[in-house]
Amino acid sequence: MIRILKYGEVSPSEIFDRTLPTQRVEGAVAEIIAEVVKNGDSALYAFAEKFDKVRLDSLTVTPEEIAEARASVSPEFLDVLERAAANIRRFHEKQIRHGYVINEENGIVIGQKVIPVDRAGLYVPGGTAAYPSTVLMDAIPAKLAGCREVVMTTPPAKDGKVNPVILAAASVAGIDRIFKVGGAQAIAALAYGTETVPKVDKIVGPGNAFVAEAKKQVFGRVSIDMIAGPSEILIVSDGGSNPRHLAADLLSQAEHDRMASAVLVTDSEELALKVSDELERQIPELSRCDIARESIDTNGMIIIAPNIKTAIEISNELAPEHLELSVADPFEWLGEVRHAGSVFMGRYCPEALGDYFAGPNHTLPTGGTAKFSSPLSVDDFVKTMQFTYYTKDALSKVADDVALFATEEGLTAHAKSAVARKEEK
Repeated sequence: MIRILKYGEVSPSEIFDRTLPTQRVEGAVAEIIAEVVKNGDSALYAFAEKFDKVRLDSLTVTPEEIAEARASVSPEFLDVLERAAANIRRFHEKQIRHGYVINEENGIVIGQKVIPVDRAGLYVPGGTAAYPSTVLMDAIPAKLAGCREVVMTTPPAKDGKVNPVILAAASVAGIDRIFKVGGAQAIAALAYGTETVPKVDKIVGPGNAFVAEAKKQVFGRVSIDMIAGPSEILIVSDGGSNPRHLAADLLSQAEHDRMASAVLVTDSEELALKVSDELERQIPELSRCDIARESIDTNGMIIIAPNIKTAIEISNELAPEHLELSVADPFEWLGEVRHAGSVFMGRYCPEALGDYFAGPNHTLPTGGTAKFSSPLSVDDFVKTMQFTYYTKDALSKVADDVALFATEEGLTAHAKSAVARKEEK
């Protein structure tokens, strides 16, 4: 049963400490990466046989396999994928940035270019659940950024095929190439390249502890989006919300992972008790009830706060991945929210709407990192480059300033490089 805590009557550590169990996988991941670097494709085939229990004929998903997957998916679901993709594009198009030029009249031109990374690599999990939503959320910003190529890796099933809904989503998102590779070995292949899998410049996408550790270990050779932890939801609610709705929303994250965190902060003790009862009623009805049960019992909390302002202060300290403002006037309180991955406002905006359809990205900072990081966006797939131009006269006017600065730092060659041009006849 979920814990109910009264803010101010319990130790702050009971609310704010994050002590989730971690898997120590650094050594195993390092060995997998080293094997892929050394043996390329042959290592990927061997790992597919070892971990995925399949002997593959090819690592590449063919156009025929994609067409077959699309044909096997219901027309209704394809339509939903297309409409979700349109919403995601509409939201992310607003994030596209352009460079700028400052053209001074005194012979100085400075500016900045915004340039997409050449190749982006997406990791899409397989295993216990398939997430076509992740395909759309990760691929569409990369395509909008203008990456020359967007490739995807995802683990194969025991029959050597990729889940058809994943391939259908990939076709809708416009992914260029897809490879049947999962786990830490997929991250290694994307980071270093093999005979079949190309080296990328940026790797994005969630995964298990092995995938997360692999992303850590290859960071620096390639860029990564973030190290995603277990899913989180925090709901701030006044007494006017429907407890059945709130319980369902808490469980929408609890069913993801045994380590997922589901928290309700409310100023109504009556609502807190009703939500607790609803959780007990709804958990047995879920297809993943065992996972949700452990998540709620281990990491779930209902916190009774004296008022909504304090509830939001608690939320800001926890900096949740998903925040629901289930209050009478959510726009009144939005300005008080400083730290959250994505905010869902009002009593009719469940977090699941953002997972699949609304348009804002669902790849979000977890574990309190929303205090200093952001959702996945078009910005993740671009970099900036500066440029500077001075005429001879423009340089002559500031050469002594540059030289003085350089001399103060003890860098006389820097100083000479500036004044030499001023002294030139």
